[in-house]
Amino acid sequence: MGETLPRLPGGPLRRPMQTLRVKMVLLGSSGVGKSSLALRFGRDEFRSTSPTVGCAYLTRLVHLSDVNLRFEIWDTAGQEKYHSVTPLYYRGAHAAILVYDISKRETFLRAQVWLKELEKQYIPGSTVMWLVGNKGDLAQERQVSVQEGQGLASDRGLYFSETSAMSGYQVSELLVAIAHRVYECVGAQQEALTEWRETPVVNLRHRDTFIPAASCCKVGP
Repeated sequence: MGETLPRLPGGPLRRPMQTLRVKMVLLGSSGVGKSSLALRFGRDEFRSTSPTVGCAYLTRLVHLSDVNLRFEIWDTAGQEKYHSVTPLYYRGAHAAILVYDISKRETFLRAQVWLKELEKQYIPGSTVMWLVGNKGDLAQERQVSVQEGQGLASDRGLYFSETSAMSGYQVSELLVAIAHRVYECVGAQQEALTEWRETPVVNLRHRDTFIPAASCCKVGP
């Protein structure tokens, strides 16, 4: 007998949606709001955060029309002392988000240094790269214009957005846009995105019972 598939009312048989893994990394100077953006991506929440030590990890499932993308979000430390280990986290990323603070010009200049480092590591077409001016809620203190951000992105072949992790402005829209770009650009390459499945583990007290494996550092669905 063949596989029995669910029947949609009034429609043809449809297979369950595939879930693909997407590695996304956030890069940029300390204090630009990477951790706050990651928390918005993962839980749609905002809270004051301490500087990231090494790297933090969150997940978020994004539903597209014909596929689910499970984002594995790596929030890297921006302090100089962690700079040498950061490439360990962004190698193999399907999406790289380069973040600066629109109210601090030095973070915009520093983002260009991060970009040079990133360009040494990635293969063109294998990574969707996005320049993000965060802290849009501080527009009255702006030191980097929208035009400057757009100009840098255009010159270096990046996508561009401005967000506010505090208010949530354009954060969900950004994640959905990244999901579409990754699926269209990276996903078109054979086996570029691998399928994700929950891994069952044995409950030692009840050997016949299986429960989904959970990550100790997982935040989000």
